[in-house]
Amino acid sequence: MRLAQAIVCPPGDNFADGLTVSALGPPDLALARAQHGNYVRVLEECGLAITRLEPDWHYPDAPFVEDTAIVTPRGAMLTRPGAESRQGEEAIVGRALAEHFQWLEAIKAPGTLDGGDVCEADGHFFIGRSERTNDEGARQLAAWLAGLGWDSTVMDIRALSELLHLKSGLSHLGGRRLAAVGALARHPALEGWAVLRVSAEEEYAANCVRVNDAILVPAGFPHLAAAVREPGVRVVELEVSEFRKMDGGLSCLSLRW
Repeated sequence: MRLAQAIVCPPGDNFADGLTVSALGPPDLALARAQHGNYVRVLEECGLAITRLEPDWHYPDAPFVEDTAIVTPRGAMLTRPGAESRQGEEAIVGRALAEHFQWLEAIKAPGTLDGGDVCEADGHFFIGRSERTNDEGARQLAAWLAGLGWDSTVMDIRALSELLHLKSGLSHLGGRRLAAVGALARHPALEGWAVLRVSAEEEYAANCVRVNDAILVPAGFPHLAAAVREPGVRVVELEVSEFRKMDGGLSCLSLRW
């Protein structure tokens, strides 16, 4: 499906106070803002109209807006982030989504759900059961999607400590094509899909993003950038080093529909 809208939130002054286990050092705020601005420019070049949120000093992780909602052409659902410090971000994003959707459903306690655990692919939704998304959150999302006519599959990734979210290791490249890290490439849920296995050296780049006629890939991973090329689709390599320091990736930085 063609994407037309995106919500983004630039890094605030408190960005370095966000959650991270990367041990890559603190982010350079000026560089993070420059990288974010370039990311947004590319989304606009891909045809998306951008809604920009203002940074909120309560939420240093707010630039990772993808975690706050699941948006489909048939409806939108606010999440309930699995990290307590992030609960509340969804209300801010909800106010922006209310400009586009008459009714917003929401994950209810005790369910937790991060949008980074939800990979939509050709009308099917893969839902990651992670440390951030619990069984009840996954159940509520699957039931809501079914009510809208979407199919879904839950994939338990808790044993894969290297993956914060499902989309840390799984991306939709368009059609029936997926990119996946080795630990997910042979997962039974992916049977019948054309899976591009991402090498161990380039696993961070498994979090790439298909946006209409482009695939956005983190810069510095040439093998994956070459592997995802196909006729009629341009590959755009983007620097996101400062977001990687905060456990984030390309998909995390926008809500797209």
